[in-house]
Amino acid sequence: MIGECDMQEQTQNDSIRKLHSMLELGRLIALDLQLDEMLLKIAQKACEVMESNRCTLFLHDPKTDELWSKVPLGMGGQEIRIPSGSGVAGHCFQTGKTINLPDAYTDSRFNKEVDKRTGYRTRSLFCAPIFNRYGKRLGVIQLLNKKDGVFSKEDETFIHIFIDHASIFIEIARLQQAQIDALAQSRKELERLNRVKSKALDHLSHELKTPLAVIRGNINLLKKMLATETSSTKGVTLFETLERNMNRILAIQEETDNIIRSSQELGRALFPDDMDRRRSARAEYIPLVPFAGKILEKARERAAHRDIRFHLEGSGDHRVLMDPRILENILVGLLKNAVENTPNEGMIRILSERKDDRILLKVQDFGIGITEENQTFIFDGLFHTQETGLYMSRKPYDFDAGGKGLDLLKMKVYGRGFGFDLSMESRRCIHLPMDRDICPGRISACPYCKKPEDCLSSGETTFCVSFPAKG
Repeated sequence: MIGECDMQEQTQNDSIRKLHSMLELGRLIALDLQLDEMLLKIAQKACEVMESNRCTLFLHDPKTDELWSKVPLGMGGQEIRIPSGSGVAGHCFQTGKTINLPDAYTDSRFNKEVDKRTGYRTRSLFCAPIFNRYGKRLGVIQLLNKKDGVFSKEDETFIHIFIDHASIFIEIARLQQAQIDALAQSRKELERLNRVKSKALDHLSHELKTPLAVIRGNINLLKKMLATETSSTKGVTLFETLERNMNRILAIQEETDNIIRSSQELGRALFPDDMDRRRSARAEYIPLVPFAGKILEKARERAAHRDIRFHLEGSGDHRVLMDPRILENILVGLLKNAVENTPNEGMIRILSERKDDRILLKVQDFGIGITEENQTFIFDGLFHTQETGLYMSRKPYDFDAGGKGLDLLKMKVYGRGFGFDLSMESRRCIHLPMDRDICPGRISACPYCKKPEDCLSSGETTFCVSFPAKG
């Protein structure tokens, strides 16, 4: 009789201990909702109350369809990742059923290789699925080697209660982590926008500096002329200079306004009806290669003072449904950008090709390329890839003319309205890794290139316009 009473008392004390452990778990977790720390505390407490030697808590990663854990107690804390259907844990996760093995080595689902690598000997094994409050599987908890005997039915009952309790905190921690990640992403985006703004203001300041200085100087000259009654011919010249620089300032203002409008239009999502209207307004079927050939001839004329080879490749049956004026603007902008980034004696390649249900138009220059950091900002509008003070020319189609990226921003806006995509890949010249590194502008003048082929293999940029295939 005394033995039976002792057993009942021991069972009762064991149940009380387990209930206290759950209350303690809630108190510990409430102090820290960091996911990794929480998983560690859950695993530690499960090990303690279940009197097991090891515990691994796996969560499912839907992006990779893997089960992962950063807290496999007794294995140094390294991250584990396994396919979601692999081994005992994977089978438990896929089926949603508890697995209790008195001897793991008798079950074909158990991978003995893990024991061989670690030198650990698994005997009893218990694995239970973890569900959220909506019945969706979050992962599994796996316990190894009950310290005294094997895992019992009472253990199974308790661990399910324990995991139901813990899963609430796991969900909260995941939600908090998602919010933290979203805030971090927002911070990065704000940093990016601030950099673009700083670059834009720097560029505008530099653009305004020259005409304002000229105007100020001419005004001072006019004052002196009026004081000494100098000839009217010189006064006319000064007024013409003033007018020219005032026009330059007005052009900068107009361009800035254009950038703001383009950015606003890009930021607004177009309604489907509006998009259909834009596409069909003046759209027509255009043979892409012949059309590109005509634009290329115009680019050759505008860049006649440059020593650049142009190559056009592609099938004559590629047709796209587009407004021809928009398509011309796109090609002119991409070719101008390519010419201004290609040194003399260099090459520009235009290629039309079909890939699945898309027609790709690629404009490739073998110039200095764009650094990885600047590639992030290239479609933001008033952004230039060179340092402001390093521009060698202000004339369109000259090498390093210092374009501001407005054409690329406009193309993004056009793409939103007409259903095409614009992307860019670039490899910075290996000899000019930084923005401040200057290209001489002619391959034969480059100290690193003995022949044109050396330059062609050093850096390149490809802009790709992807259209829906039409006929």
